[in-house]
Amino acid sequence: MVLYTCGQKTHGPGFAHPCAKAGKALDAAGYEYEIKTVGGYRMALWTWGSRDEDRAEVKRLSGTNEVPILVLDDGEVISGSGAIARWAKEHPRSPAKSGG
Repeated sequence: MVLYTCGQKTHGPGFAHPCAKAGKALDAAGYEYEIKTVGGYRMALWTWGSRDEDRAEVKRLSGTNEVPILVLDDGEVISGSGAIARWAKEHPRSPAKSGG
């Protein structure tokens, strides 16, 4: 599985930043996953010119250029921190499973 994030997965407070919330929910559910950090931060004026290009893959996968999105191994895409956190809580990783 792959978590697309703006880069706040590990250093943003999980209760406040959407990307950190998604990553921390997956961690709590016991998942191992790949992180793909994308540029084009909304609040950084200097990234506005490249935002569409930086997030083209995210838009192709989810229909929007907003992160976080989670792409499951079967190709299903879950968009938004709340939806990712709900999915992780409802589908905790079984200790018997291998991978993520």
